[in-house]
Amino acid sequence: MLIGFNLPVSGPMAAPATMAKVAQLGESLGFGYLTLTDHIALPDTSTPGYPYSDTGAFYSPDPGHRMEQLTATAWVAAKTDKIRLVLAVLVVPYRPAVSTSKMLTTIDVLSGGRLTVGIGAGWLKPELEALSHTPFAERGAVTDEYIDVFRALWTQERPVFHGKYTNIEGLLVDPKPVQKPHPPIWVGGETGPSMRRAARVGDAWYPIGTNSQHMLDTAPRLEAGIARMRKLTEAAGRDPSTLGVVYRIKRHGYEAPPATDGNRKLFTGSIQATIDDIKALEKMGVTAMDFDFEGRDAAKAMEEMHQFKEQVLAKL
Repeated sequence: MLIGFNLPVSGPMAAPATMAKVAQLGESLGFGYLTLTDHIALPDTSTPGYPYSDTGAFYSPDPGHRMEQLTATAWVAAKTDKIRLVLAVLVVPYRPAVSTSKMLTTIDVLSGGRLTVGIGAGWLKPELEALSHTPFAERGAVTDEYIDVFRALWTQERPVFHGKYTNIEGLLVDPKPVQKPHPPIWVGGETGPSMRRAARVGDAWYPIGTNSQHMLDTAPRLEAGIARMRKLTEAAGRDPSTLGVVYRIKRHGYEAPPATDGNRKLFTGSIQATIDDIKALEKMGVTAMDFDFEGRDAAKAMEEMHQFKEQVLAKL
């Protein structure tokens, strides 16, 4: 079981000195990976619409103040030595396929093979329409094709790809990634198309438990979701045991009423409940999970990371 944490690339903690300190602290405390989120041009975030919270508001303060994901990942790679760098997640339609593939390869090479490419199709229509050269309604198809482009460029000596959105032939694209056959792909999303994408190309399925339309916030709901994921993987012609499950936790250690299915929400309540949940999810087949320590106060967030090491990680 790998335990990771979310590196603040948005809000008051998104400053170079703080980001470096938090990344290096996480590495020294023994976290297995850090994550970086992806938004580029948010609309007015005072208007609710975030799908992963009860209120529709972003959890992190000032979400519009934000570093670009891939640039920040390359910078963090230079500030750390061994911790894995996870894109959580790269919104694939935001950037052209060929140049994105090159940037991802460059990060993997410069980091010594520490990149994990979390991917998603995106959900925020105004942002996608501002950034993408493809229609919002086609973002799923774009994501599927671009991922196939990435894999062709990463693995073929002389890549050839002819699709609806990208055509490649006769190009030399080197170097290849350090990791073979390519950096791990964690597929984010809780919808049917996202799960089928994970079944087809994912090294892991990477859901968030609090999607208001596809709740995976209790043990029975998550267990049912994993069972469905296994069936989809088998239907895609792959061995379900080869697909990891990574669970992303936006909030933990807080008091909350039962979920709408009547069960306790995962990672609510006491420290012991968090420990018990980690162990229960590992038995379900969850292979990694990451926690969020963001806020307005960097010193407080780093103290919470120390406490998490002493009170949780040390007891697993």
